[in-house]
Amino acid sequence: MLNAAAIASFKAGLRGELIQPGDAGYDAARKVYNAMIDRRPRLIAKCADVADVIAALRFAREQNLLVAVRGGGHNAGGLGVCDDGLVIDLSRISYVRVDPAKKTVLCGGGSTWGEVDHATHAFGLAVPAGIIATTGVGGLTLGGGMGHLTRQCGLTIDNLLAVDVVLADGRFVTADAKKHADLFWAVRGGGGNFGVVTSFLFRAHPVHTDYAGPMFWALEDAAEVLRWYRDFITKAPNALTGFFAFLTVPPGPPFPEALHNKKVCGVVWCYSGPAKQAEKVFKPIRAFKKPILDFVGPIPHPALQGMFDPIFPPGLLWYWKADFVRELSDEAIELHVKHGTRMPTWQSTMHLYPIDGAAGRVRNDATPWCYRDAKWAQVMVGVDANPANKEKITNWARDYFNALHPHSAGGAYINFMMEEGEDRIRATYGKNYARLARIKKKYDPKNFFRVNQNIKPEK
Repeated sequence: MLNAAAIASFKAGLRGELIQPGDAGYDAARKVYNAMIDRRPRLIAKCADVADVIAALRFAREQNLLVAVRGGGHNAGGLGVCDDGLVIDLSRISYVRVDPAKKTVLCGGGSTWGEVDHATHAFGLAVPAGIIATTGVGGLTLGGGMGHLTRQCGLTIDNLLAVDVVLADGRFVTADAKKHADLFWAVRGGGGNFGVVTSFLFRAHPVHTDYAGPMFWALEDAAEVLRWYRDFITKAPNALTGFFAFLTVPPGPPFPEALHNKKVCGVVWCYSGPAKQAEKVFKPIRAFKKPILDFVGPIPHPALQGMFDPIFPPGLLWYWKADFVRELSDEAIELHVKHGTRMPTWQSTMHLYPIDGAAGRVRNDATPWCYRDAKWAQVMVGVDANPANKEKITNWARDYFNALHPHSAGGAYINFMMEEGEDRIRATYGKNYARLARIKKKYDPKNFFRVNQNIKPEK
């Protein structure tokens, strides 16, 4: 039981804000991106700086409080919030500094990718990230980070140069390839297991205007499109990526009214190479089969990054299931068509993200993200705004996953996982799990940071 004096003392020492049940902003502060999650923390500390983070961790240790760390709040399992404990909210530690000469980007632990994209675009640069601009930098990076630039530039963690971390015992350290190199290895895919990352330093790449956008085909052509896509994308130049999707055409502009709410299959393309080569690169794509919609063309990189934000605003219910895939067999394609065409709601979808190219050239033991030999990261998500459809979207995603899992590589991208248990986490890290457990023992021997895809300290 927390006493009022201890809470008052903690609050008085913060430059940020401390929110409790009953406060006007409590319900808004405890909400996360996935409305499937409804947790009620005892305290929410909106930290203004690193000193606040250190103070919050000290208070949690003294009071024996469970701690969750929140960046953007997008985590699939809602692991940025906890019941009855303390949420360390980093959203106020948000800044982006671009060094155009060094092509590096320094940003705070509470920054979002939309903020990073906005700042880097002015200098004709970009950092490889995800596909939703409201996603937090911290959560996406610590899990790996894949998206439109993966095949050309690698994962987000492949472009991470350094981190500032507050450890469980309150120490502040900088980790990079030379200092605390074991910790630096661990945070590049090991999630939030090792401390609170308050800043990230990234390598940026010359990317300004992509040739990109969605291309849709009729649902009855899905098997043909998937077979063609399977063979085409793995041989395509690394500057071209495209994720396959089963989706429903959004019921609004800019989509033609005749296609509204129509179930389709498609590929969301992104070519980030020389603009003068774009038409040549897309010539074999457009020669394959005439699509029912072709919205591919020049687009500023931040606009592409934020393209899906209106379709997936915060506050929807999400149920995620995911796997890595090494081979997309004809049998697997048949199962994809069987289940993917049965999307229960218009926002439910399945994506196959290519993770070869630059990302696939990294050794499996170079980072905790150990499926470098896989070709795709596969995710099926049941999504809807209506709580009455919770069971429907959950059952669809589970059934789809269960049908395809035997055709998978075994583990999954942790940013696409709900809370699925220790065995699933071990499968995701494979041979790297033991090394992660040793590093966990060194930096967090009591498993203080455990509201995550948890790696238990080595015994």
